[in-house]
Amino acid sequence: MNLNQMTVSELKQLAASLNIPLKGRVLKKELIEQIQALQQATDSADQKEAEPIETKRTSREKESRRLGRYKLNDNIEEAVVYEGAVRVLPEGYGIIDRQNELGIYVSASQIQKFRIETGDVLGGRVRAPKPGEKYAAMLFLDRVNGKRTADLIKKMEKLMASNAVADEARYQKSQSGILDITADGYGFLRTKDFLPGEQDIYVAANVIRRYQLRTGDKIEGHVRKSGENDRYDALLYVEKVNGDLPETVTHRPHFVRLTPIFPNERINLETPVESMAARIIDLFAPIGRGQRGLIVAPPKAGKTTLLKIIANGIRTNAPEMELIVLLVDERPEEVTDMQRSVDADIVSSTFDEPVMKHLQAAEMVLARGQRLVEQGKNVVILVDSLTRLARSNNLVIEPSGRTLTGGLDPESLYFPKKFFGAARNIENGGSLTILATALIDTGSRMDDIIYEEFKGTGNMELTLSRDLAERHIFPAIDIRRSGTRRDDLLLSRQEEQIAVQLRKAYAKDSVVTFAEKMTTLLEHTPNNAALIQRFNRE
Repeated sequence: MNLNQMTVSELKQLAASLNIPLKGRVLKKELIEQIQALQQATDSADQKEAEPIETKRTSREKESRRLGRYKLNDNIEEAVVYEGAVRVLPEGYGIIDRQNELGIYVSASQIQKFRIETGDVLGGRVRAPKPGEKYAAMLFLDRVNGKRTADLIKKMEKLMASNAVADEARYQKSQSGILDITADGYGFLRTKDFLPGEQDIYVAANVIRRYQLRTGDKIEGHVRKSGENDRYDALLYVEKVNGDLPETVTHRPHFVRLTPIFPNERINLETPVESMAARIIDLFAPIGRGQRGLIVAPPKAGKTTLLKIIANGIRTNAPEMELIVLLVDERPEEVTDMQRSVDADIVSSTFDEPVMKHLQAAEMVLARGQRLVEQGKNVVILVDSLTRLARSNNLVIEPSGRTLTGGLDPESLYFPKKFFGAARNIENGGSLTILATALIDTGSRMDDIIYEEFKGTGNMELTLSRDLAERHIFPAIDIRRSGTRRDDLLLSRQEEQIAVQLRKAYAKDSVVTFAEKMTTLLEHTPNNAALIQRFNRE
């Protein structure tokens, strides 16, 4: 109502209806002011009368407000308490199945908030399905696997606070990782086991070009925390490359241009503990720095145990050497056992993981070994197994149109041969030793073809015997079929003479008899030095 547009007579009639007293002559302006004052007073009174009604809250409304963080509009008093195992669907929400009743819907927000997985037991208040709904609904989630959600929230908040403190400390010191350069020129520092992970660090292309960095370099430097739109932290500046100043590695040689020579310095494996297998290897199939060795093994012949003995022997007798163990397509329990038994960098990819991860692990290990050799260091890589690496590569390469017996594509052997062929002793310093297992007698024609392809590529071969393993004679090494090319460069004259004499003496015996006699002979002497002295006396 616009009072200014009304006439004086109309205003007087309105004032009379509102019981406003009028005395004498009244101006239009005064009439409007009196009517407006009365209206304001009336509105204030109405508002005061309504306030007690609005501030009253029933117990039902209070309960709904307490659950407001779940954005519920349902009546909580009509809900029933239920507990059951949830099944999380790919769409993100969950369903609790009930016998002879409709399932219970659990929202995706609840699933994410409490990090619920399939099989978790949830308890809370459930409402019946509304008309047209397929499921009942979990209104209020009270427990997860017997733990109160309120306690879980407090625990998560405490964990987030501790993680924030840890992150702050992490960014205050230098971080390191193994560089993996992509096809686009930039790269990432792999901070865990040479493989991609959530803690990887982004390295810009200009940093890689400035210091002429290569895949496999170990980079150390300060890191900038990722922003809102960044997935990874970023490397600010480089402090060290493979332990040296970055300026010193810009003129290092390339691995392929280094001159390879025969191994001429032996790696002794014999130790006071579990020395039987190590002593046989030292005497009949010695391993030198830069050796390319193939361990030929049927199933259950003890190849993994032999690898652990070799690794521990290297760590004991040559602690300055860089030792890396690569497990490809391996059983998870074998990986754990190797990690607990060997002091080395363990890079693994289990059989339940994607094939590309097997190949990526092998590529990173090879690159890491080459970078160390370029600096003049001695590196040993133990691989289990070369056969499974070739099998994995056979699954992902583009078919060449040619197929060998057993379904093996010839192109699939290129990368495994490149890997195995990288082993070499470098003239004027540095070496890359690779000892890889090859599987035989598995019942697979493909495995036999892979072994045949690698049979002549190594300069050392150690063969394990199924007959010895079946008779529980360990180490199950077939000495007659094991040996090293140019072992005269690794053995002393006396050791070489003894090895030849023993081979001749037991040449007509079976593999089992040879192994039993050698075991008896070694048991009567504490080490190979004592064995040589015994032969010299005789």
